[in-house]
Amino acid sequence: MYNAPANGLAEAFNKTLCTLLSKVVSKHKRDWHEKLGEALWAYRTTYKTPTQSTPYALVYGVESVLPLEIQVPSLRIAIQEDLTAEENAKIRLAELEALDEKRLEAQQKLECYQARLTSAFNKKVRVRSFQVRDMVLAVKRPIIVSGKKGSKFDSKWDGSYVVQEVYTNGAYKIVDAGGLRIGPINGKFLKRYYP
Repeated sequence: MYNAPANGLAEAFNKTLCTLLSKVVSKHKRDWHEKLGEALWAYRTTYKTPTQSTPYALVYGVESVLPLEIQVPSLRIAIQEDLTAEENAKIRLAELEALDEKRLEAQQKLECYQARLTSAFNKKVRVRSFQVRDMVLAVKRPIIVSGKKGSKFDSKWDGSYVVQEVYTNGAYKIVDAGGLRIGPINGKFLKRYYP
């Protein structure tokens, strides 16, 4: 709940879907459920940089036929119309046989893209590490805040706490002055306290 990157893929898709819906709904925004199909079609037929393909092509093995291509025949449609049913079936079978290779290639491209993004992000990250008995401050959690709204000038840090236990991957168990244990808590929610 406190670690938004854990839901990264779902959150990123929901943000994209909301952006698409905001472009196709009416002024009053009450018809969004009627426009959901159009928004999803637009998403599925749009070229994605990380995979260098469209989601539709990765599922079906062939690019989708857009309604415009039927009204104004494209070269692809003209070629398909001149084929017999048997020739068309052979071509489709060849496309489906190549689908696994196409998906594997897209997966490799996606992994390379994610590695480049991770590398760029990690260049800016400051690693925070603490030892047992270090004094730290912790970010105030929104769930702990009382019903009254605080000032925007209030500190977002709470504490002081003492690191009681160090876990792997940057997690810590902390204790306040009264002996109340908190944690495990991610190190990114802590900062060193200098009394």
